Amino acid sequence: MLLFGFNGVVIGAYAAAIPTLQLRHSLNSQYLSLLFVCVGLAAVLAMQIAGRLSDRIGARRVSLAGFPLAMVGIVGVGQAPTFGWLIFFGILLGASNGILDVAMNAIGVQVERHRGRPIMSFFHGMWSVGNLIGAALLVAAAAALQLQGTSAITVSTGTAAAIGVATWIVAFRITPETDPVVHTTDQGRPARLPASVYLLGLMAVAFGLGEGVATDWSSLHVTTVTGVPPEVAALGVTMMAAGMVTIRLLGDHLVSRFGRRWVTRGGGVGAAAGYLMVATLTELPWVLAGWTLVGLGIGMIAPQVYAVAGHSAGGRGLAVVVSFGYATFLIAPAIVGWLIGHLGIQATMFVPAVLLTGLVFIARVLPGRDDQTGSVQ
Repeated sequence: MLLFGFNGVVIGAYAAAIPTLQLRHSLNSQYLSLLFVCVGLAAVLAMQIAGRLSDRIGARRVSLAGFPLAMVGIVGVGQAPTFGWLIFFGILLGASNGILDVAMNAIGVQVERHRGRPIMSFFHGMWSVGNLIGAALLVAAAAALQLQGTSAITVSTGTAAAIGVATWIVAFRITPETDPVVHTTDQGRPARLPASVYLLGLMAVAFGLGEGVATDWSSLHVTTVTGVPPEVAALGVTMMAAGMVTIRLLGDHLVSRFGRRWVTRGGGVGAAAGYLMVATLTELPWVLAGWTLVGLGIGMIAPQVYAVAGHSAGGRGLAVVVSFGYATFLIAPAIVGWLIGHLGIQATMFVPAVLLTGLVFIARVLPGRDDQTGSVQ
């Protein structure tokens, strides 16, 4: 819970700060895209290292090592005096998220395996709770302390780092060790991953794009389409995070009743509908409702895909699928930034709507109601 929650706080604080960072550094969509690319590439590289280290020395040590990087990264992003420093601290932030994402999911899958019934949605729900808190820090700083712009993100990112210090102290005492993982054949050669892992990776690309666009562009979308100031526009990512919190806290019950396959299909349909709303509507209440629906839909997909990957192919398979999803989560918004520069931010929202609809068909490989923690079909 602590690992997932802190990771969510950092991502939420970073996402909510983007509109203010854009104004401070006078960034157009192309420069924002460059920032997103650097953050994404750092995360992808860190995931490959974290996956292998988690198998060798345990996910506990790897996850705890990601905390200091995350704290330095989020404070640095909030304080960066120039665009060059913003890129540097963004790379640290991306690396820390890559490390934490692989390690905490490896621990979560082990807990679910020993528990014998679904729990991954709850863990991802804790990430969403943290994400909501991190995003709301900026809104709270602006409203309660009467701060704006740079002063507001200084408080919000500093508070996120302070939460990290307190969380690390507790996590150091209670985070469990993970079982050793061996990826070799009887002859000592590296074992091949099953082909199903890459199909799960394709599903991770779809939800990764939807979640990445919502996290990085929702606030900017709200201020561009509705004309509200950046402090109010942060409600876009806040409402999206609130939707994810709500559905993930109910998720394990839904998986027990309907199975991972139908839960994932429902999530794809809901997220696609939300993106259609933000692509066609311009009034603030309806736009916020659309982003909330995106959060409700996407919130149920990642826990199912990651859980099945871990149960089917162990830690290495999980690392591959997480890399697909997280790389898309962080890199796709940069590609979307290029599309925004040519099509406009609202019209571009049709792209994730189309891709998320495809999950309805791909989800047929996930286990049904009678196999809640098993492998793909």
